[in-house]
Amino acid sequence: MAIGSIKSYLPRGLYGRAALILLLPIISLQILVSVVFIQRHYDGVTRRMTQSVSGEITLILDSPAVQQAALSEALGFTLLSSEAPPEADDYGFLDFSGRAMIATLRTDFDDLRAVDLSDDTEVMVWFDRSGMNGISFPRWRVTASNPHQLIVIMMVMGTFLTFVAYSFLRNQLRPIKRLAHASSEYGKGRIVPYSPGGANEVRAAGTAFLDMRARIERQTQSRTMMLSGISHDLRTPLTRLRLGLSMVDDAEAEPMVRDVEDMERLIEAFLEYGRADAGDAAEQVDVVDLVTRVVDDAQRGGQDVILLPLDPMLNDVTVPLRPLAVRRALDNLIGNALRYGGTQAQVSVALTDRTLRITVEDDGPGIPADKREEAMRPFTRLDPARNQNKGTGVGLGLAIVADIARLHGGVLRLSDSPTLGGLRADIVMAR
Repeated sequence: MAIGSIKSYLPRGLYGRAALILLLPIISLQILVSVVFIQRHYDGVTRRMTQSVSGEITLILDSPAVQQAALSEALGFTLLSSEAPPEADDYGFLDFSGRAMIATLRTDFDDLRAVDLSDDTEVMVWFDRSGMNGISFPRWRVTASNPHQLIVIMMVMGTFLTFVAYSFLRNQLRPIKRLAHASSEYGKGRIVPYSPGGANEVRAAGTAFLDMRARIERQTQSRTMMLSGISHDLRTPLTRLRLGLSMVDDAEAEPMVRDVEDMERLIEAFLEYGRADAGDAAEQVDVVDLVTRVVDDAQRGGQDVILLPLDPMLNDVTVPLRPLAVRRALDNLIGNALRYGGTQAQVSVALTDRTLRITVEDDGPGIPADKREEAMRPFTRLDPARNQNKGTGVGLGLAIVADIARLHGGVLRLSDSPTLGGLRADIVMAR
């Protein structure tokens, strides 16, 4: 749990984590040097300088009273006299050298009463004596001069070297970021220009990505060409069968004509499945215009489908999509909703900063929750969930829609419709 709580505060981006890896050792080292070395070094210097001053103070205090004034003036001290000297030491919270000086003075003088360091430029030492009971001297006599210079140099050089190191590190991370961007865009169905660069390992990963992308494109093209060839080869004998049936009596030919029509629909379904991840390229598309045209075409075809009121913020919003593929997916969802679902379907659109969601709902029996994942697999037909007597298919409708959603870096989600009570299908695509 402690590790999890720490991870929540760590940066998630590559640049942020690289900066943390770079800065954390440098800052830790500077703090360690400042605390351990500098403090101990200046603490020792302060103690030695204080011991030297203590010897001079002892000389003044042990001299006859008539010579103390002249001797203190010659040594740079000022004699003090007070009837109410301070009772306790006075120094700043961060005055570490002052603490070392006071500790040294108390070691050297048994009758030391208090040390006043309220003035940063002067030190006043008070003793338990009558008459002349205090002595003052400049603070610089017991403090190393310019102790901050080393800290300033460390900070300036540390900042400069960190900037230089981060510049080099950024150049090494840029190829990784470009590779991640190209991979992310390809996952959304967009092919962006990319050339490998950077270190040998990054170049190897980039080359492997390009080979993988080219291999996937070749496989997609091969599948599309194969299905197109099969479709062409099968349409020719089907056309001959239809011509032959036209010469047979209508009553005898009607069942066979239906079989031929079913076979043509099956061939078209196979071909459409093959075209799911091929065809048009991604382009900036007006989402409202695309969905509106699909719904209008369905209504002109006699389908009972409505488009729910859209958010005014969707007006003139364009999203990079493959318009023909998205149109094919919507046509499939609307067709399935009215063929297997019920009598009515409705379409809605929602847009966020990161996703586009197109929803199709129906008033049919829906699909049980434990069979929704299976329903999106190719060649799957759920007889208990859908009324198969209302249409003929091979179980490719939802599989085509799922492939198109994945082609746009998204997913197809099936759930219960809260408004119509049937099935709700959400095409969620990355923007």
